[in-house]
This record gives sequence, structure tokens and C-alpha cells, in this order.
Amino acid sequence: MKLFFVFLLVLSLAPPLTLAQLKIGFYNKTCPSAESLVQKAVAAAFANNSGVAAGLIRMFFHDCFVRGCDASVLLDSTPGNQAEKDAPPNNPSLHGFEVIDAAKAAVEAACPGIVSCADVVAFAARDSASLSGNISYKIPSGRRDGRISNATEASQNLPSPLSNATRLVDAFAAKNLTADEMVTLSGAHSIGVSHCSSFRNRIYNFSSTTGVDPTLSAAYAALLQRACPFNTSSSGNTTVLLDLITPQTLDNAYYVGVRLSLVLFTSDAALLTTPELSAAVKHNAEHPGGWATKFARAMVKMGEIEVKTGTEGEIRKNCHVVNSVTAVPEEEGGTPPWVATM
Repeated sequence: MKLFFVFLLVLSLAPPLTLAQLKIGFYNKTCPSAESLVQKAVAAAFANNSGVAAGLIRMFFHDCFVRGCDASVLLDSTPGNQAEKDAPPNNPSLHGFEVIDAAKAAVEAACPGIVSCADVVAFAARDSASLSGNISYKIPSGRRDGRISNATEASQNLPSPLSNATRLVDAFAAKNLTADEMVTLSGAHSIGVSHCSSFRNRIYNFSSTTGVDPTLSAAYAALLQRACPFNTSSSGNTTVLLDLITPQTLDNAYYVGVRLSLVLFTSDAALLTTPELSAAVKHNAEHPGGWATKFARAMVKMGEIEVKTGTEGEIRKNCHVVNSVTAVPEEEGGTPPWVATM
């Protein structure tokens, strides 16, 4: 009985488990202006260039799929390590880093050392969805920043625009996201642009019998060939809109384009190659409000992937580098926590 009482006493003194989990309004007491400051930074950037919304939503996705949502995608490469941002899936296409920097600077000025870069990325993606598609939702926060960023892991974890249906479903399943959620999140392709290199395989030398992917609209293929000439050197930096129908608005028109064979990537066309995925495309194309609701839910769920909370990781002062930590001498058995990034 005495031992049982002691056990209860220990439980009563222990911090609630919820303190180590994500929750809405995590910074209400420690930094009440955090979310509004991020929103202002994103809105200012969006007013100057609406294209930043697509970049920030994609950044959130690319961060969460590699080591979880820990802002590892923001870390710079070092002499001994190539970071995620310099991996082929991210360089040169990933953009919006300057917006995160501006938001983080504003938050640090108001509440030094309180708000993680990982949460700034999550807030920025949420605000981008609101600005570009009027899709509003609350996202739990409390993420901590990671100290490791590796380009190889980005290439291994991020699904390629060349992916078929099986690879797409498997990549999302590995992150605890369903096939339907994969189709739902693919709707982010309704805004933004792509470099020619990401879809060149569909418009030139597709197979031994045809130069153009037969699942691509012939008229659209001709348009893409004019934008991206066969000579790679002349179109290396050329970009093309991802969505022909409503290219500036985050909405379900992307799925209409999928059904009309007016999408750029092999991975987009792959959404029609299985009955389950095709049915999800049809439903999203026909139910704009339903898709928007599902998109918000999927963004929140994606934001929970392998998060660091509590005392894990750190709160980076500068999103580009890990915090300085005094190393413990090796003879004392210490290993600097940033060693894996070097």
C-alpha cells in the first residue's frame, strides 16, 4: 500500500504528458504574438509575389517527409555534409527560405528562443493555404528543431515526379498517410511552377514507339514542347505553371486537369492508374468544399510526422544552423550533438 501511495505521488508531481505533445495554441502564454507575426511575414511576401505560397506549402511537405517536421530542410550545408536543401529534389526548385527567415526574425525579436523554426514552417504553410485558397485551419504546435540534415535522406524519402502509383502510395504510407490523403495533398499542385526537367520525360523520347506520353493531352504536349525545347541547355531554368485552369488559386481544379490529361508529372497522371486513386480524383474534382476540408485535415496530419517535442532537439536561434553547444572532451565520453551534420 505504501509503495502504491508513493507511485501515485510520483505521478502527481510529474509534468502532464500533454506538455510533450503538439497542441493548438502552444505559444499562447510564452509567445502570444508568434502566429500573427508569422502570418504578417507571409502576407507581406505573398502581396509582393503570390508564388511564395506554393513554395512554403511545398517546403512544409519536404521538411516533414525527411526526419519528420523538424526544420531540417532549412539547415545549410557544411564543408563535410550536404544538407537536404541542396539535394536534387530541393535544389534549385525549393523556395521561400527568405520568408521563413523574415518570420523567424520577427518572432525572435518578440520572444527570443521560444518558437521553433519547425513551427514557423508549419504556420507559414497554413497561412499560405489561407492566402492562396481561402483554406483556413488551426494547426497544433510545439515542434522542436532537429540538428541533422542530409541530402541523401531527402532523395530517399521524397517521392519523385517520375513516381508511379505504387511508389507514391508506399512513400506516403511510410509516413502514416493513406492513399486518399496522398491524392488529397497532391492538390497542392494547383499552384506553383515546375522546371522543364521534371516532366521532360513525358514530352520527348517517351518510348521506342512514341515521343510523347500517350496519357498526356497532345495539344498540351505541343504547348509544353514550345515552352521547353528539346535542347536542354536552352530551357534549363524555364518554368511552367503546374495548373492551366486556376494557376494562382489553391483549389480542386487540379483534379479536373488530371482527368483531362492536363497535368505535368508522371506522378500526377499516375493518380488515374488504379481504381482507388482514380475514384479519389473524381470525388475531389466534383466536390470543391469536400476537398478543401480534406486538404486541411491532411496538412494537420502531415504536420505530426515524427515530430520532436518536449526536450528533444532544440529551438534554433538561426534556422540555417544548429545552436552552438560546448563540446564535452572525447576522453570524457562526450560527443558534440551536431557531429552527425558535419
